[in-house]
Amino acid sequence: MNWTQLITNKRLGQEHFHPKRKDERTEFKRDYDRLIFSAPFRRLQNKTQVFPLPGSIFVHNRLTHSLEVASVGMSLGNDVSRALRQKHPELQDTLFEEIGQIVATACLAHDMGNPPFGHSGEKAIQTFFTEGAGHFLKGMVSDAFWNDITHFEGNANAFRLLAHRYKGRREGGFVMTYSTLASIVKYPYSSAYAGHKGKFGFFCSEKELFQRIADEMGIIKVSEDGEPLKYVRHPLVYLVEAADDICYEIMDIEDSHKLKILSFEETKEALLSFFDEETRINIEKRIIEEDITDKNEQIVYMRACAIGTLEHECAQAFIHNEKAILEGTLKGSLIEHISEKMSKAYRHCSDISWKKIYRSKPVLDVELAGYKIMNTLMEQMIEAVTHPDRYYSKQLICRVSSQYDIDSPDLETRIMAVIDYISGMTDVYALDVYQKINGISLPIV
Repeated sequence: MNWTQLITNKRLGQEHFHPKRKDERTEFKRDYDRLIFSAPFRRLQNKTQVFPLPGSIFVHNRLTHSLEVASVGMSLGNDVSRALRQKHPELQDTLFEEIGQIVATACLAHDMGNPPFGHSGEKAIQTFFTEGAGHFLKGMVSDAFWNDITHFEGNANAFRLLAHRYKGRREGGFVMTYSTLASIVKYPYSSAYAGHKGKFGFFCSEKELFQRIADEMGIIKVSEDGEPLKYVRHPLVYLVEAADDICYEIMDIEDSHKLKILSFEETKEALLSFFDEETRINIEKRIIEEDITDKNEQIVYMRACAIGTLEHECAQAFIHNEKAILEGTLKGSLIEHISEKMSKAYRHCSDISWKKIYRSKPVLDVELAGYKIMNTLMEQMIEAVTHPDRYYSKQLICRVSSQYDIDSPDLETRIMAVIDYISGMTDVYALDVYQKINGISLPIV
């Protein structure tokens, strides 16, 4: 793969306008602005990141997480761009200089396809078809579609959200640039390759769109003709993934301190484990010199130091592995290619997260409640689109936004419309709909 072809501002759905564009270097900023001002992005403020949506203590939701990931992504992209332009002078004064903006935009979008209640919501959609009331549909839909819905994945849903033409919308969906769209596809293959991890990058309904984008940019195709579609990653995916890895791991540690799941000493030990003894002493000395006596602010400073050093390590890992990345042969994420000390500290934080955070009671309570809500919504809505002529079905279908093709004569399209509708809900709205259709909450009460 080559950078000149990989970085393009051609827009999905507006390819015919491409030769007419003169202000090329602003196109990636337009992508960013388009997402910032979009309704699906705003809805992330009411979607769970890890902990329950805030009461008196404000912890991260999907919106604040995405903004922080975009900030780190911008730094990663700019650092890589600066270094590689020195290494490859021919990239000076080309669109390659804009990769910081492209990565930041892809970071904004990376969670936009996630359903309410985080991974619990994903699981509820998957298991509705594999273990629940939706299993009867298996013989009524194609194998490819069954693979898609039983492995429902937020990453694939993000690509659909941005690229699919919903009813009343224009061709190309959000009409994003090819490079931005390719940079969010973490798993660039169809659900036939999802395996036990359940990860894939695009639904069969968007397969041809992804193929068009990938082929235009010269992304390496690894599947043979007649096989399910599979490509290597667009190189910038590694930077988007790294920004996400850095933010969720470190920020979950900080949130846990605010919620008193981790003590100050436990949090301090985790954040300072990224540094050698001399650097630790200097960090603590700086805190004393600047008279930072508030414990939360001390953690904030340590967290900033940890994110800064991880960002530098990941940028260096990308630069050192550029050849393998462009050849499509790099295995694993950038986090797996940082120095051993950094990698050990990162794994240590991951262990703490699994043992003390992700299995904590507040997190489990949200997952259990969210699973129940999502499963019920799926059951009611799938029943409605399977028997659309029934009275109650018609009432439920009337609640669905007109952008979703829920009246289609095609069953698969109607099922996908239900998934689009439910996965696009916020946590609060999903709870509200759940209560209303179950008679728990009434407007008149």
